[in-house]
Order: sequence, then structure tokens, then C-alpha cells
Amino acid sequence: MSTTIQVSIDVADEAIKDMMIAELADLGFDGFEETETGLLSYIALAGFDGELTSGLEELVNRYGLTYTSNAIDKQNWNALWESNFEPVLVDDFVGVRANFHDSFNGGVEHDIIITPKMSFGTGHHGTTYSVMQLMRGIDFANKSVFDFGTGTGLLAILAHKLGAVDILAVDNDDWCIENASENIVVNNTQSIEIHKVDNAKLNKKFNIIIANINKNIILDNLAFLAEATVPGGVVLLSGLLVEDEPEIESACAALGWKHQETRTRNNWIALHYSV
Repeated sequence: MSTTIQVSIDVADEAIKDMMIAELADLGFDGFEETETGLLSYIALAGFDGELTSGLEELVNRYGLTYTSNAIDKQNWNALWESNFEPVLVDDFVGVRANFHDSFNGGVEHDIIITPKMSFGTGHHGTTYSVMQLMRGIDFANKSVFDFGTGTGLLAILAHKLGAVDILAVDNDDWCIENASENIVVNNTQSIEIHKVDNAKLNKKFNIIIANINKNIILDNLAFLAEATVPGGVVLLSGLLVEDEPEIESACAALGWKHQETRTRNNWIALHYSV
């Protein structure tokens, strides 16, 4: 049975929670749950090594916080998210729910079933929510889409429902690949191609690029994303804090990308660029 480390950090300030999520993601944590009094972060046992714990201790000390850690197995994690996962509504556009929730009964344009497990991307977080809002204003019909850092597969699934016909979803985490594959089947979007990769380097170009991940990984792969985008294409970037925007904007402007829109939610942003 897979074992995961759950790190519990006592922090009530929402702004600090947001900043810590971004920094914890850089350390390698790939699952997060915000509570009223703290932040729960998750990482596979194999990744919880000395280097990571040193980085974790430096991070919590910097904010004057404390943390505890414990091991949970896959079965316990499933029970945890089932007890806490509530449906998400993105306006009247998308409803995201688990398979044990009632359907939205036509109350939204797109009803998507997501079993998040340890993967990032349920619509609860400001980044995923804002990307879905941006997607509403983009023509996906018969377009090719590259979802870099797919997590649960939610955004690739939405792209399919919006009419995209050639979708590649990738991640660097085995759990995400397993989880996204399950969600793709549940939503009858099996034409989505999914692969495990270490970066965004491809030998193919796409009409639309989605990268909902974090600042450092986006900057490290921005040249690859540029190579993978057709002229006249669209790029959506997220997993970014408000204070990340100037650095991202500078890097994208250097590529000749034109900023179209920024969506902000709970100190997180999603950016829309035309290429």
C-alpha cells in the first residue's frame, strides 16, 4: 500500500498560507488542504528525505511557525478527502464534484467528476478556479491542447468538453498520472493522451497551452512552452501568486507574448497570453 507523509503546519493567516503553498510546492509537496487553523501538505514517503526536511524546517522557521508530520496510507487518504471534498461551482460554467455527490442537474454547462486523491486540481484552489474562468472565453473547438502539470486532469477534461480534439496531458508524478487517468475514464474523455514527463520539451506544437503549476517550474520551462505553441496560439499560466506577476510578465514579454487578461482569486493569479 502506498504511504504518504502528511505535514500539518499551524498557520491561520490566509496570505501566509498562500505563500507557503507556493514554497512547499517548490520543495516537492504535491497535495494541499487548507483548514481554519492550518495547512496540510502531502508528499510521497520516498520524497520525504533529509534535503526536503531541511528545506521544510527553514521555511516554517522563517515564518515563526511549527509543524508535525505523520504517515498515512492510501486508504486513509481516500477517507480523508471524501470527508472534506465539497462540490465546486465556477459561476454557471463548470461544476466539479466527486462521484458520491449528486449531479448538478443541468445547473452548469459542464458537470465534471473528479476524484482528487493526492493530486492537485479540484477547482477549490484559486489557481484552478481562475484558469477555468479564463477557459470560458477561449475557443477550444477543434483545437490542440497541451496541459503541462495536469494533476487530477481536470483542465484537460474541461478542454475536451469545450471541443478540443487533440489533448496531451502530462505530469512528473506517478500518483498524478494514475489519478488523472482514472478521472479521464470516469468523464468519458478517453481520447486525452497522458504521459509522465520531466519537462515541457516536445516535438509537437499546440494551439493552446495550459500550465497550472508554480512559478519556478513555469520559468524553467517557458522556452519549451514557447516552442510548443503555434503562432497565434494561446497560453494560460497559473499556480502563481500576485507578487509573481511582474517576473512572469517580463519573461513572457521577452518572448513576444501579449498579455490579454489576469484573473485574481485569494491572492493567486491566472494569466492569459496570446502568442
